[in-house]
Amino acid sequence: MILFSALVEELKSNIHNNRNALYAILKKHPNLVYQKVNEIAVFTGSHYNLNLQLHFPDSKKIYDINSYGTENIGIVVDKFRKTFPIPREDIKRKAIEIMGNNIQPQDAYMYEGKEGIKVILENGRIEILPGSIHLWCKIDEQKLKSYCDWLMQNVYF
Repeated sequence: MILFSALVEELKSNIHNNRNALYAILKKHPNLVYQKVNEIAVFTGSHYNLNLQLHFPDSKKIYDINSYGTENIGIVVDKFRKTFPIPREDIKRKAIEIMGNNIQPQDAYMYEGKEGIKVILENGRIEILPGSIHLWCKIDEQKLKSYCDWLMQNVYF
């Protein structure tokens, strides 16, 4: 069984183990560090047979090596899957059950026979697609990790 929390911890560990090399690259070639950190993410994801990606919507965040692996993560399990293996309502209900009433789960990306859910958080959002999950937020709360663990167990694997 693949757990999101274990995946993120392994990613952070791999980034930490390569910290000195990333700092050296960052000083000389800031654009190259994006490629290198995503090589680490792909390597980590390969252990779980998935594609793990780090995103930098704010280009200044590339200089914050301490934030690598703690926010803006994409996990692609099956890019061709169009529908969820369980009802969307169950996924939305579980989000509220685990993370509380201060979130807003809603249907999203519903076109061409595809399903999707967007969960609006206080500090960002989660985009849940049948074959991938994209976290556009800090991954610092245990509730968020627990919900993503549930998704990995019940939606993706």
